Amino acid sequence: MTIVKQEKIVLLEGQLQKEEEATLIEQTMGEISDKFRGIELAVIYPEKNNMDVLKRLRFDIARLLVGNRQGFTIVGPASIVKRIKQNPGSIELLTQEKRRRK
Repeated sequence: MTIVKQEKIVLLEGQLQKEEEATLIEQTMGEISDKFRGIELAVIYPEKNNMDVLKRLRFDIARLLVGNRQGFTIVGPASIVKRIKQNPGSIELLTQEKRRRK
């Protein structure tokens, strides 16, 4: 959260657990102010439905061995992340230049 409050976009390998995501959102809601508008969050991960049986088996074995590292998570400050558009195999991240206060 500290990095995002410094107006940086964070790219994490894998996806957050549901509890981690809920905690992040809860903490963010408590810190919203004029200076910090909140976060944008997106997760992309491979769809097992489009895999053949052998690929699905490898995917499940890898997940058991190294944890849920498939896909990735993007977390960024709402002040500069304009839009995150998700497609099944990609994410389009549009940012905007932050306006400086005088």
